[in-house]
Amino acid sequence: MRIGLTTLCAAFVFFAVVVPAHGAPQAASAPASGQQSEGAIQELQLKDGSRLYGYVEASTPDKIVFRTVTGAVVEVDRTQVASLEPARGRLADGEFLPSDPNPTRLFFAPTGRSLRRGEGYVGVYEILLPFVQFGVTDRLSVGAGTPMFFGGGAEHPFWVTPKLQVAERGPTSVAVGILHFMNVGDGNLGIAYAVTTYGGSDNALTGGVGYAYARYDGEHDATVIGMIGGERRLGRRVKFVTENYFWHGFGIVSFGVRFLGERLSADVGVFAPTDGHHIVAAPVVNFVWKF
Repeated sequence: MRIGLTTLCAAFVFFAVVVPAHGAPQAASAPASGQQSEGAIQELQLKDGSRLYGYVEASTPDKIVFRTVTGAVVEVDRTQVASLEPARGRLADGEFLPSDPNPTRLFFAPTGRSLRRGEGYVGVYEILLPFVQFGVTDRLSVGAGTPMFFGGGAEHPFWVTPKLQVAERGPTSVAVGILHFMNVGDGNLGIAYAVTTYGGSDNALTGGVGYAYARYDGEHDATVIGMIGGERRLGRRVKFVTENYFWHGFGIVSFGVRFLGERLSADVGVFAPTDGHHIVAAPVVNFVWKF
């Protein structure tokens, strides 16, 4: 069996490298006393499920005095506190914007951001393609995935996704990695890539280049595939995402939105391969849960 590079490049989009999130602050227990340092926004979660964002102004063994980002002062009994930890997000025009729980990929492709040690993702692409990724160090992550329904037993295909962040300087991050397929006939195929992201977790531009390879029955084929994509925050819980590919007269255009939860993100969009003459649109539906 010989898989053409056009098929392989399309597969890259559907099975692209899964990479987890840029480091989030470690959880912190409630402080014993004292005011928090300026700029250190905290998230106070109560046992009734409500959440407050702001700063601890005072603390006693029985109560916490909490000033919200809007200026309201709330006195909370410690027995009602579920957690108190550094908030994942930023303050903009008096409103707290939670961070994207999944900023290390666009719809399918990786960004230059890196998973931190001990963090990870479990998710599913297009309902039928589950995957997992785990941070071994602050720079290195490994992962794998497999189609839910495709073959069986020892012949069931799967892919592996090691990734290494090689640089992180201010708003710029650079990473390299590989997407390698296993149990796909008797051949050897995959994509090695390098990717750079410039910008913050709300608004950023990502560009990358990949070397797609396929070897079957002694024959070898290879090509270069380019990718450019971006993210733009539209609201407190919504982000616009676009991801686009081009190679040898073919292209793939995609755009849509990401809905941002505390740990769960959901992507909904449109995916449109084209050869310059014909275009076919398909839906994008992805879910990712961060742990």
